[in-house]
Amino acid sequence: MNNQIKKLAILGASGHGKVVADLAEQLGYEVSFYDDAYPTKTQLEHWDIVGTFNDLLACKVENVEVIVAIGNNVVRKQKCNELKQFGFDLARLIHPSATVSQYAKVAEGTVVLTGAVINAFAEIGHGCIINTSAVIEHDTKIGKYSHICPNTALAGAVTIGECCWIGIGSHVIQLISVGDYTFVGAGSVVVKNLPANVTAFGSPAVVVKSDKIVNDRS
Repeated sequence: MNNQIKKLAILGASGHGKVVADLAEQLGYEVSFYDDAYPTKTQLEHWDIVGTFNDLLACKVENVEVIVAIGNNVVRKQKCNELKQFGFDLARLIHPSATVSQYAKVAEGTVVLTGAVINAFAEIGHGCIINTSAVIEHDTKIGKYSHICPNTALAGAVTIGECCWIGIGSHVIQLISVGDYTFVGAGSVVVKNLPANVTAFGSPAVVVKSDKIVNDRS
């Protein structure tokens, strides 16, 4: 029997990082934090921050997984890609209270938080955040590095692009497509397809701004 302790390096000592650390410990990991605020900042609550991102890259250790706990989708994508280039294994963290169909797919680097539901034949891409009590219905596809915020509901066969942000409490009706890097504001109801690189909100959601690229939405 293998009694080796699972170890997880968390990049990003933030509020989201706290939630990820709590989840990781429930899953049996021993956690450590890395953040570019180090050494000015050395603690996140009771957890030690032990180095910067470059320190993490420089000290790759066998049998240590990594998760990027950064809310900014673009930065999370960049850091995940750099870690993979350096040969790190990205963790896949699913909260024990989440319901994930045996027929769903959840890629590496993704975090599925408390009470989330991912139904049959849904596909979640690399490096996503499926936040508290989000509902991902059957056949829905979430692109890489997207953030599905708390209490959102995506109906059947929805397609969400890469690096999207679906704001807290939003709803997307069945068969709708949301393009890459699009931001949907909190409490919105999406009833028509949305193109890439826009900001939309309201009920029904309408495009209010076109963005060359979505930056920090955290």
